[in-house]
Amino acid sequence: MNCQTNHLIRAIALLLALGPIAVAQSTSSLAEQYSEEGQKAIAEDKYDEAQHAYEKLRNLEPGIAEVHANLGLIYFHERLLEKAIASCRKALAIKPTLDATSALLAISLTELGRYSDGLPGLERSFRDTTDSEIKRMCGLELMRAYDNLQRESDAVEVGIELNRAFPDDAEILYQTGRVYGNYAFVTMNRLSQVAPHSIWRQMAAGEAAEGTGNFDQALIAYRAVLAMDPHHPGIHFRIARILESRSQQAASADDIQAARKEFDQELQIDPSNADAAYEIGLIYGNSGQLDKAKEYYEIALKYHPAFEEAELGMGGMFVKLGKPEIAIPYLRKAVETDHEDALAYYLLARAYESIGKDADAREAIAHFQRLREQQKSQDVHQRGSDNVTRQTMDPNSPQ
Repeated sequence: MNCQTNHLIRAIALLLALGPIAVAQSTSSLAEQYSEEGQKAIAEDKYDEAQHAYEKLRNLEPGIAEVHANLGLIYFHERLLEKAIASCRKALAIKPTLDATSALLAISLTELGRYSDGLPGLERSFRDTTDSEIKRMCGLELMRAYDNLQRESDAVEVGIELNRAFPDDAEILYQTGRVYGNYAFVTMNRLSQVAPHSIWRQMAAGEAAEGTGNFDQALIAYRAVLAMDPHHPGIHFRIARILESRSQQAASADDIQAARKEFDQELQIDPSNADAAYEIGLIYGNSGQLDKAKEYYEIALKYHPAFEEAELGMGGMFVKLGKPEIAIPYLRKAVETDHEDALAYYLLARAYESIGKDADAREAIAHFQRLREQQKSQDVHQRGSDNVTRQTMDPNSPQ
């Protein structure tokens, strides 16, 4: 596998840093000439000329470690990896303390697919270096080496450390994401092998099918879980959410009622499941049964006091009932929970307007309009959680 381009750029930076050392140790004017020619060629991105100059310098000054190190970097840049390995080993034989060269040797070995050979050097450099660029290079190579050696858990550990050290590095985010995904696949595959008929295998199958939108297959898997353990927590909730999603696709009232029954069964297993209580409240609210909606929203807020969607549900319901004084505390709490929630400000503005607090209503509607414009232009804020159905605006509300 070819080295990433940015790895090569960093290698060049290391090369430039090592260059002057060779000149300082040389007493030969001809050696000094070759060194200057090599550095000039590097500055001009003429690596073939740099290679010829440093090879001549190596022949004149074979005992200077930095000459071999620089030549190793040039070979690495030119993808002459066998030569890079030989030059790095020569440099380290003369001067074992060249940490950057030790790292480059390990990287060169893994670039050739010699993962076991390169692993000790990568592990040592990644662990001990104080140079962030060397740590980054070695970390990326170390993940790849572990992955190819089927040491997935070790690759994940390196990925976690890289994410901590370089939280905003796009390449690291991409590469660690791939490693985590592969680890998840390997783990689930192992689950299929050691416990193919277990509840946990059925759970995994259901989640995988649900994630790809294969609702029928997901329902089969989740119902298989309930057949093995009728009181397994969370399964009725998952089934109900699938039924809700399916009802939106087919506009099926039967699926909505079936979903409500599943949520209710979830509450029987776990009375503190605020998400299930909220979903029942929302179903009742959407069908105009506001007293029943209030009952279940209160259950949701009892067990999850900072549940924004339930706060919005209660506040919006009291706005509809013409009881803005009761609605306002719920809506203000929703705003405190998420001050970027456009819907909360909209409902709050309606409530304030109903009781004649025009200044407060104008302030709330200004927040609403600002947030809506941001969302339209940038899609900057996704309100709420995908775990539950989100509250929505009235069809005749301003968009």
